[in-house]
Amino acid sequence: METIYNGLMYLTGWPLALVLILGGLYFTVRTGFVQLRMLKDAIRVIREKPAVAGSVSSFGALMISTASRVGTGNIIGVSTAICIGGAGAVFWMWLTALIGGASAFVESTLAQIYKRKNPDGSSYGGPACYIETACRSKFLAIIFALALIFTYGVGYNMLASYNLQSSFERFSFYKPYWCWIFGGITAALFLFTMLGGSKRLVKVTGMLVPFMGIVYVLFAVIALIVNAGNLPAMIVEIFRSAFDFKAIFGGFAGSVLMMGLKRGLYSNEAGIGSAPNAAAAASVSHPVKQGLVQMLSVFIDTNILCTATALMCLSSGVKFDKSVAGAPYVQSALESTFGMTGPVFIAAAMILFAFTTLLGNFYYVEVCFAYIFGKMPGKVTLNIIRIIGGILIFFGAAMPMDIAWGIADIAQCILAFINIPVCAVIGSVAYIALKNYSAQRKQGIEPVYNAKDNAVKEATDFWK
Repeated sequence: METIYNGLMYLTGWPLALVLILGGLYFTVRTGFVQLRMLKDAIRVIREKPAVAGSVSSFGALMISTASRVGTGNIIGVSTAICIGGAGAVFWMWLTALIGGASAFVESTLAQIYKRKNPDGSSYGGPACYIETACRSKFLAIIFALALIFTYGVGYNMLASYNLQSSFERFSFYKPYWCWIFGGITAALFLFTMLGGSKRLVKVTGMLVPFMGIVYVLFAVIALIVNAGNLPAMIVEIFRSAFDFKAIFGGFAGSVLMMGLKRGLYSNEAGIGSAPNAAAAASVSHPVKQGLVQMLSVFIDTNILCTATALMCLSSGVKFDKSVAGAPYVQSALESTFGMTGPVFIAAAMILFAFTTLLGNFYYVEVCFAYIFGKMPGKVTLNIIRIIGGILIFFGAAMPMDIAWGIADIAQCILAFINIPVCAVIGSVAYIALKNYSAQRKQGIEPVYNAKDNAVKEATDFWK
């Protein structure tokens, strides 16, 4: 078993790095740097109402996917990357997000094109749907759906539960058995929200995600003002460490490059096929609109929230190494800036970040079950799935840190190895849709989409 685990962990090293970098660069070139040239248009689309009244809007789908992206990885993941890889890991996280924006655009546009219709007229979909329809491989689609269920229902949610309780270890009242208490409370809150159905999920994430994001960024700005004198040295260290090639290639698995890529991927999830499951639920007049919105989510996650954590920590001047990876480093850094208000704030942020992560993650799980069953499971079946998810969250709180991160890394690696090559093979459909969207925008008309007019040979439930 140990040999198998070590073999899988090997795949999360340079093989994963190559897939992420080459895939992101390929999509960036094929879309003409869509993540840069159409950023303004992405912001405009967010404000649009759904094409069908009462359906999920672009903003609603953005909040679900951002709820999953914006989570414990923005705090614990960034801290771990810096403590193990060095300050330069921040630069490689930025690069991952920059090229990952194109990956997010392609996968989410494809999810919109190949989304499927529920009996009530709403839509669902994701990589499993476009793998089956465009690649004509039901087997690979099911493998992907099962891998995503494992990644988010088991790997990511157990890790989020662990990260949440670990943020309280610094406080004097914390005892070893408290991990079970926090696990129980987290699982109970998760079940209360999830058993209320998808409408409650959209409502809760729509309120919590913007609120916690704004407060977190404001706190980071204050920290930078307080530590303004350390900023020049901090910036120099980020770029010096990022290009320390001896350190990079001397111990690649834990290098500044590898940690930046892995933790960046864990946080923004670009290219691994998660966000498309939320993107497919949106009701828009053109698939490219939701591709642009999900592209923006990557920017929000990494370039704003992950950067906020990194700069708060590095500007404090607090020393770091492997022994303080995770919550301890973040809390020590903020305590040096704000006193005990810092650790308390991080603990509060972790509660909100972890909670919305759990909700967003499990939405993806339910979409994959909908694909496997051919429709969204009935209420009884869904509730059984959610209860199992709550039990896993409870036990995840007590997992050892290295095992928790290891499971998450292996799980996301499997998804990336399937989704990115698939998107490269069928991506021309997304590129043609982008040209169609841009042409209509230049004509000054509101873009609409017809699948057959845009080289889609397969039958689709929408876009006729």
